[in-house]
Amino acid sequence: MNSSRRRANMVHVYNCHPYASQQIVQVEQEPRLVCCGGGALFVVATGGCKVEAYSLEQEGCPLICRFATMGTVRSIQHSKIGDYLVTTEEKNSATYLRAYTNWRHQAEGKARVGVRLLGHLLRGASVRGGAQMEIIEIPLSERPVAVACCPVTGDLLVGCENTLVLFTLRRQSQQNLQNQSTQNLQSPWSNAQQSQGQTSGSNLNISILDFERSVIVHLPKITPKQVALCGGYVAVQAELEVLVLKLDSSSEPKTLDDSLDTSKNVDRLDDQSDLLFVPRQQELLGDRAKDCDIPVSIEKTGLEDKGQYTLSYVLFRRFTPEFFQGCSVEETQLHSLQLYPLFTSSQSVSTEEPACVFCFFSLPNAGYLYSLKGGVELLSAYQYPEKVLEAVLTDQLLHVITKNALQCFTVRCAAVAARIEDPYIDTTMKACPPCSLEVCALRMQLFIGLRSVCVHGRHVILLSAADTEPPEEAERSTPRRALSRKWTISSPKETSAAAHGSWNLYVVGTVPPLALYQEMVEYSRQYAETNPQAQSLRHLLSEAHLLLRAALLQTPEQQRRSGEGDRTASAGRQTDRQEVEAAFRQNCAQLGDCFSRASQKDCHLALPYYRMSGLPVTEVMARNRPLSSGPQSHGLGFLFYLKHFLFEETEQSLSQESADEVVDIFSQSDPSELISVCASPSMVNIGPARTLRILHHLEATAGVSVPLTITMATMMLRLEDLPRYTQLMDRHAEMLLVYGFIDEPRLLLHGGGGGGGPHTHVRPTALTRQLAKSQPGLLVAGMVALHENNKVQLEQADHIFKELDCENCLQVDFWEATLMASSQEAVIQELLFRLASVYIDRLTHTHSPDAQSSLPRASAKRRSLKSADDLINSCSHYGALYPWLTVLCPAHTTSYQHQEALHKLQSLLCGPSLSVGSVQPLLERLSEETLWGFSLHLLCATRGGRYDLGIEKLLDRCPQAIIAFANHHLQDKNMALWWQKLLPELCDRTRAAADNSILLAALKETLVVVATETSPAQFLELIPDDGTASYFLPHLLTCSQRHLLA
Repeated sequence: MNSSRRRANMVHVYNCHPYASQQIVQVEQEPRLVCCGGGALFVVATGGCKVEAYSLEQEGCPLICRFATMGTVRSIQHSKIGDYLVTTEEKNSATYLRAYTNWRHQAEGKARVGVRLLGHLLRGASVRGGAQMEIIEIPLSERPVAVACCPVTGDLLVGCENTLVLFTLRRQSQQNLQNQSTQNLQSPWSNAQQSQGQTSGSNLNISILDFERSVIVHLPKITPKQVALCGGYVAVQAELEVLVLKLDSSSEPKTLDDSLDTSKNVDRLDDQSDLLFVPRQQELLGDRAKDCDIPVSIEKTGLEDKGQYTLSYVLFRRFTPEFFQGCSVEETQLHSLQLYPLFTSSQSVSTEEPACVFCFFSLPNAGYLYSLKGGVELLSAYQYPEKVLEAVLTDQLLHVITKNALQCFTVRCAAVAARIEDPYIDTTMKACPPCSLEVCALRMQLFIGLRSVCVHGRHVILLSAADTEPPEEAERSTPRRALSRKWTISSPKETSAAAHGSWNLYVVGTVPPLALYQEMVEYSRQYAETNPQAQSLRHLLSEAHLLLRAALLQTPEQQRRSGEGDRTASAGRQTDRQEVEAAFRQNCAQLGDCFSRASQKDCHLALPYYRMSGLPVTEVMARNRPLSSGPQSHGLGFLFYLKHFLFEETEQSLSQESADEVVDIFSQSDPSELISVCASPSMVNIGPARTLRILHHLEATAGVSVPLTITMATMMLRLEDLPRYTQLMDRHAEMLLVYGFIDEPRLLLHGGGGGGGPHTHVRPTALTRQLAKSQPGLLVAGMVALHENNKVQLEQADHIFKELDCENCLQVDFWEATLMASSQEAVIQELLFRLASVYIDRLTHTHSPDAQSSLPRASAKRRSLKSADDLINSCSHYGALYPWLTVLCPAHTTSYQHQEALHKLQSLLCGPSLSVGSVQPLLERLSEETLWGFSLHLLCATRGGRYDLGIEKLLDRCPQAIIAFANHHLQDKNMALWWQKLLPELCDRTRAAADNSILLAALKETLVVVATETSPAQFLELIPDDGTASYFLPHLLTCSQRHLLA
């Protein structure tokens, strides 16, 4: 389907003046061809054998130089990179392609000119004499019909009958020439100005331009009329077809893609040569473009390129001849093919690829602009009111000429580039008008007999000639001119009255972006006064936004070039940029105002535009106060902006007046958000009594809810009415209050963004401080619930308790409660280590009365929310205390705090989760001199499986606990330790202390177990041979009887 029909873009027309000045270039002969670049205007007179260069940087466009050509010039192009001219010339019925380098030296009166073939560099006297203008003859096997220079690399593309020839720009230094070196230095060049006017210095440092034929692209089914080249993109235009290819080079040789092998396609088409094909309209984008019927093949010709070139299809567009009023079917042909690169302000033109590449081409009645990088997309389809002869694309505007007018359209290049440069666009942070925004036309300028147009910086160069068309052609153009009644027309300037007889060469200056923006703002006020919500107002402000964006995206070189003629210094350009940035913020505020009352589809755009404006929230509120003559409700976009401001964590606090106004806004527009609004940290200065009345009204209309009750209690707290505060908090059970905190976390804490990064600053609210005093269990439960629901991070919760000065009590309670609730292994291990560290620290500070008195008063008086027994019964990470620990450390031998810390630490060591290796270094702080310290070290040893060491230590320090220890640990696979380790140890110790009743009792208990678990033969071997066998005989008899019964 024809894309122009698929997207029939409406063209808005605004009476804004894009052109500021107009002057006539004083040329002596009638111009035949013109082009511009490098700050110069190049004019080829009607005779075609002389080129004159005029300065666009100076007032009046004075002559820079003139030089003769070797033939009659049929076309001329200037390359910014390398600052050279390329011409196609005719002489003696033959067509030649020539490049003119160092042409600026002719301005210094140096008449010397060197002529050479491509690849044959001059040496000898011409080199020793210094720089001179050179004419490079570029031989071709076919007649050139179109020429293009790459604005990024300076390479040259030549279109012939059915081929494209790519010449790579290279640079040779004269030092290399004198050394007979053949090494080439390939572009890209820094910029054209580096090549301009460099006539001083050592001759050895002078660079000489040359070209190398690199690639030939064969196009057997298309005859080029125009070609374009930009950063590897190649565009070919026939009468009604446009094909864009991407030429890529790689350092490693590779075979060509089979899809580019054209032999089969050509043979098949030759078989059908007798048939007549009527082409149909077609648009193929991206990978689909390879399905077009235009075969392509590559022939590599470069001798120095070691790699391989490959082609890929990018875009194909075909049109059918159609009748257009004022243009016959035969005249319906494409023109003005252009590949336009766009660099952003963060890029360097000399070293980087352009951020965007655009393709433009035009029919007499419509123009088409595509974006090529990052996905091929049709940006705009321009519908012209009358026949357009030629068009030129810039990053800010599209300039087109009809027979009698210069017209100007807006473009969407800045919208594409902005999204590439800034990833935050199209988010809640930043916005930009869409690339699909309908284009608009600005005020036109009338001329007589326009023939061609070209653009350099802020200069539009026009060539006009007297109307010499026959009467029938004039009659046919009459209705065409009648179509322009829909355009706002400015009268032609008096200075154009036959300055040179029947022709003129104009230099029209465009208005600076800031001035055009200001005129658009003035123009927009007409819409704002009549209908603030008019689509035209929003569209005009969006156009102004893109205009300023294009100015801000300009590279330093583009800024310098756009300031040519004004001779603005660097400091002045910096001031201009600051003014543009200020205007940009103003425009964002205006767009925010538009979207603040927009429909639900677009209202969200008010937020990013207001943010980009930099306006404080109070100013935004003032701009959105309902007028007495208008609707009294607030717009959806403004409410969306205000919600985001209040719901996001910000350090900006509103005054009481502004906070009360916010409450009024939401009570009228969205009462359901009042709870979140009151909980916002920006509303700390809210009037509590006034807000309470509004909340009571909300409760009466919407019903009772837990978050609403807590919010009302917070207001009572701010009024210091503790009885009514308590009454409100007692309305609901503790668990329901916890659910209320989950619904609105900012009732307990401010900052952190609801689960933000661990280092995000958070702070407790007044309600949190009150709960820490009166209901610490509710506070801990609420913080645990927030943590488990990802509303707060562990480090943020720690910060809250430190702010409350409760890091030694409530913080530990929070860790214990979180350990009970959490299922995240990383969190569990972190909490286990923290709790073990706290318990060890408490033990070191509470083992003596003097040390206990040094504890903080709150920590010394207040008991933990959960005792050791509570944790053992409710948390799987706390294990039941081993029986021998009770024997080793009986209760009530130390203070309560010490006893609780000891039991909790012992319980963790008895549990399944704590890694002993992680806390063992911390236990080194505890001495084994005390039985409780000894018990902890012994627990670590037994957790490590060192039961033999535990037996020895326990017999040394507390033998009365040995049987309890053995009964608990020496089971199953460790049962043998009863007779392998414990029995020998007891025998040795009782032999040394025969009157020790504790050891004798332990020995008897051990013999009972051994007699039960061993056979008589094994038991007999265990009896010592020291004459005490009679002591063991009863147990041997028991063992034998058990064995016989078994």
